[in-house]
Amino acid sequence: MFSEELKTLRKLGFRHLLLQTLNFASVLASGLMIYKGLGLITNTESPIVVVLSGSMEPAFHRGDILFLVNPPNARYEIGDITVYKIPGQDIPIVHRILETHDVVKVVNGVREAKPRPENQLILTKGDNNYLDDVELYQGLDWLERKHIVGKVRGFLPYVGYVTIAMNDFPQLKCALLGGLGLLALVQRE
Repeated sequence: MFSEELKTLRKLGFRHLLLQTLNFASVLASGLMIYKGLGLITNTESPIVVVLSGSMEPAFHRGDILFLVNPPNARYEIGDITVYKIPGQDIPIVHRILETHDVVKVVNGVREAKPRPENQLILTKGDNNYLDDVELYQGLDWLERKHIVGKVRGFLPYVGYVTIAMNDFPQLKCALLGGLGLLALVQRE
């Protein structure tokens, strides 16, 4: 399958192989820096996520890529589609805000004049689900602002199926990454 590429690889020599390896590492590092830079700009740990279930259909389908923002001083409103993560769970959940409430702080007997965004409590529900998400919160009655990863600002339909396929079939991921690595080493540019 890769016999011609392996023959070419043997002919190239150590210096060329080292140069191609460094170029490949540079591309990977650049991609990671772009992702982390997007995270800083959007104020979220995950600026891009893939929809893994059908709980938000028809708004979003399995395999859609979502672009997130998390404005620090803005309040979340009913109807906003958010991505949240419960402590102890690895997979974030994409659902719509159903209700919001504010915890009003009283300092020295004086109530806050304006509720702060960080004191907002949130209840969510998937568009395709019958019940709200209280059962998913693992003992919490409401989501707090610290559980919210971000708010959906845009999406690309079905592009994330590649990610889902690689997670469902680890052999495909190994073959794809191995093939890309080998092609990066063999390229003469």
